Amino acid sequence: GPDFRQQMLREKIKSLRAILYTHEHKDHIAGMDDLRAFNYLERRDMEVYCSPPVEKALKREFYYAFEAVKYPGVPNVNIHLISEKNKFRLIDGPEVEPILVMHHKMPVLGFRFGNFAYVTDIKTISYEELKKLQGVNTLILGCLRIKQHLSHLNLEEALALIELIKPEKTYLTHISHLFDSHENILKMLPKNVTPAYDGLQFIVKNVK
Repeated sequence: GPDFRQQMLREKIKSLRAILYTHEHKDHIAGMDDLRAFNYLERRDMEVYCSPPVEKALKREFYYAFEAVKYPGVPNVNIHLISEKNKFRLIDGPEVEPILVMHHKMPVLGFRFGNFAYVTDIKTISYEELKKLQGVNTLILGCLRIKQHLSHLNLEEALALIELIKPEKTYLTHISHLFDSHENILKMLPKNVTPAYDGLQFIVKNVK
């Protein structure tokens, strides 16, 4: 997102192996220019995994990174096209299973790594894609607010989906300032669901 640089500095991230894009909205792609810092630190191109619509958006928004003759210092990326139809393996990393959800009428990809899954900007999901989430222990799920929304899950819808998936732990993300404070949201949730927060860290086991 647009605060990608701030996040990396705040968390003191020194190495980044790959980027997985969920969809092409600006709040999910705007930080790509700052990948150049990792090009410099690691002396390599960044591996980027995305759908064809995201590739199109990146090449439009950051055209200078894809020109035949590049200006010195632009971000250098290797794009790997993905879809919900096939699992893929990150270079030097784990296998990933894409999960297709709908953000109103826009396709969005969630990702499953072993028993962990990340699904944001979701309003609906098909039965076939929902089956990909069975057996997940830790789930990060988009939940915008209490009131209904055209393209995001509200709290009631998110809790209903969590009940279908039955993860051991769920963290709600993509939370609007119209929702409430962290403490007040927590009071509305079952014990196995909590709001995510900046700097949240946890260990994902059994990822191959």
